[in-house]
Amino acid sequence: MTVVRDIPRAPGGLPLLGHALRLARGPLPFLQALPRTGPVVRISLGTMPVYVPTSARLIRSLLTTHASKTVKGRLYTRVEPLVGKGLATASGEVHRSHRRLMQPAFHRTRIAGYAEVMSDRARALVDSWAPGQQLALEQVMGEFTIRTLAEVMFSADLGRPAVEAVRANLPVILKNMLLRAASPAFLDRLPIRPNREFDAAARAMREVIDQVIADTRRTTDADQPDLLSVLLAARDADTGQALTDAEVRDELVTILFAGTETTASTLSWTFHELGQHPEVEKELLAEVDAVVGDGPVTIEHVPRLTAVRRVLDEVIRLYGVTLLMRRTTEPVELRDTRPDGTEDVYRIPADAEVAFSLYAVHRHPELYADPDTFDPGRWVRDDIPREAFFPFGQGNRMCIGDSFSWTEATIAIATILQRYTLSPVPGHTPRKATSAMVHPDHVPMTVVARQP
Repeated sequence: MTVVRDIPRAPGGLPLLGHALRLARGPLPFLQALPRTGPVVRISLGTMPVYVPTSARLIRSLLTTHASKTVKGRLYTRVEPLVGKGLATASGEVHRSHRRLMQPAFHRTRIAGYAEVMSDRARALVDSWAPGQQLALEQVMGEFTIRTLAEVMFSADLGRPAVEAVRANLPVILKNMLLRAASPAFLDRLPIRPNREFDAAARAMREVIDQVIADTRRTTDADQPDLLSVLLAARDADTGQALTDAEVRDELVTILFAGTETTASTLSWTFHELGQHPEVEKELLAEVDAVVGDGPVTIEHVPRLTAVRRVLDEVIRLYGVTLLMRRTTEPVELRDTRPDGTEDVYRIPADAEVAFSLYAVHRHPELYADPDTFDPGRWVRDDIPREAFFPFGQGNRMCIGDSFSWTEATIAIATILQRYTLSPVPGHTPRKATSAMVHPDHVPMTVVARQP
């Protein structure tokens, strides 16, 4: 039996503002509470309705079965001043063409080359530490990921201005991004501080990348290891068409935007959790000793560090992407089958905004036992449904850099644990802050030399 279900409204909306204020002030508890209202919930950003599927099965259906009926939504439209028409915002044939051109840059053979840079940067980071030193780990990991990604993206000294631009401007962009997406559209035109800061930071980043591209000869051989050279040399297999300088710029800014906070936040949360769970840390130390030994961590070691991977999976489950959005181009029917065989249908109209939270679905109590608890053992012990975990999205818009991110994080963790453990500094418990993903406000830790 098929039943068309009404889509309930979330409680607590305000006149004119809708749920925008609640989403801006407390996005994580607000998003986590929505499943209690229903499998699909209607909220309002200002006067604009937004449909929010809260079930993992329905989100997966939206991203795969109905992918051809959606384009990127409001969240991505609002960051176009930063990323232009890169993969994050492009739709249709532009997205397909650009993804096809960029895919070779993230092939496993290229990742193997990037892994050498990741390992070198991780060893340089560890070499700069001393036992007893106190670190603001969120800053250290932010610096590490920015510098590592910039070295992969740009050759020699050309990337230095880009590194400085990212260090200065990316935190400003991330701080204001979710607020910008949740705010009613009429606020875009107001010269309020968040708008001024976001626009100035986005403009500065785009300008410096333009200059780096202008300084790079377009005849660069594709065999050069840096990502910029690969993109400049890329040609469509069918048409022979290359990316324009503006398109290369947009893709590079998209990669910088997507590839720094995610990995830096994941690494910071990882060492925070290891500091709270010495038994898990002990397991990782034993694995790193057995798999890697004393030498550099290489791409060959990464798939064998299975305990590290379980920890990373658990960290990104707990502290993942806050909010993603799509816009329907035609009516969509999301279908879910109950245990008694009844098929529930939720109808979303054309030209509607659809939002979903990976953070919330990855903490759903129907999918995970003790969902708010850090427990890497669940990945070998529990029968977790396939649709329950998709940290990099699903379908044709799954993040192109997922292997890059996991490789970088694995190499960094293993390299650090070869020589040191990190101990939490008493007196501060990291709080969850929100931007593109859930990142820690501050992670003070002390460097502790490993005992022989």
